[in-house]
Amino acid sequence: MDNQFLKMVSPLLFTLFLLGCSHQRIEVASVSTANDKIQQNTPTVLFNLPRTENNFPAYIEALKTFARENGISEAVIELGFADVYHLNRVITADKNQPEKKLTLAQYLAIAASESRLKLAASKMAEFHEQVNHAETLTGIPAAYIIALWGVESGYGRYQGKDDVISALATLAFEGRREAFFSRELVAALQILEKGYITKDEFKGSWAGAMGQNQFMPSSLLKYGKDGDGDGVIDIWTNTNDVLASIGNYLATVGWNSAGYWGNMITLPKDFDLTLAGLDNNKAKSLLQWQQLGIIFADAKSRPHYDEKAWLILPDADSTSVYLVYSNFKTLMHWNRSYFFAISVGMIADSLAEK
Repeated sequence: MDNQFLKMVSPLLFTLFLLGCSHQRIEVASVSTANDKIQQNTPTVLFNLPRTENNFPAYIEALKTFARENGISEAVIELGFADVYHLNRVITADKNQPEKKLTLAQYLAIAASESRLKLAASKMAEFHEQVNHAETLTGIPAAYIIALWGVESGYGRYQGKDDVISALATLAFEGRREAFFSRELVAALQILEKGYITKDEFKGSWAGAMGQNQFMPSSLLKYGKDGDGDGVIDIWTNTNDVLASIGNYLATVGWNSAGYWGNMITLPKDFDLTLAGLDNNKAKSLLQWQQLGIIFADAKSRPHYDEKAWLILPDADSTSVYLVYSNFKTLMHWNRSYFFAISVGMIADSLAEK
């Protein structure tokens, strides 16, 4: 997802939906997707009327003009905007995201619960052939592909049911992040133009995230991968494409095939906590961290002593401390949440132990 958008929503941190079932999806306020902007000719939609619902039809005409100026054919414009409607619920959801902040322990008790780890193992076995093929195609370990698939959509169970064009048009019309959502709308029209999905089946979350890996439209265009060679990238119903696209995302943004994601550690008394963080200038070698007194608190494998590592404190008031490595930062590119990346790493670790 767009960097600016993520910076705006990430302070809200973690929002839980549908907590009644252990197989249900945990969503975070920052929707997981790619961070890169699609290149387009016209930077903004030209619209000067009040942003009231009665002016939404006029705004759709402005969006059509914007789409034309960005190379979308007239046929696709008419198809994409046919029966488009204002989604009041989308605006309500966007403005009223719950601000309740979970601790890491509370989050992991749900996201990486024993039942979810067992489900991940069963999915790894069930889709063994497809995920191994995705690993071969992209070089990303199958365990991480399965883990991300589960965290993002509960293995395809929770993909969203909102019309993607209507959701993106409504969010662009609302105005606070018009540039971002109008770009994503053009990307959505490009997806229709490529024939990846029919208009009737073009569904996603209220924020426009789509399919079993919850890509924003621009992310599908950039990172989507045809996993079975049929010429179409279908992240809604084609498991081969879903898994290959997850792997391709990680491979493209910089996965270290020989790397690790992190280790839990303990700190010595009076440790300088200003050393924590993921800024590049806060990286130290594993040896340097050990010389500062950190102690490994898990039995997991760890990198070579000269590997770059960062120290993170997921909770401001928690004793949970981690040393994390380059692959953790790659997972953070998918979703800028310590909790998210740790949960994906833990699920992947559990699968690697099988």
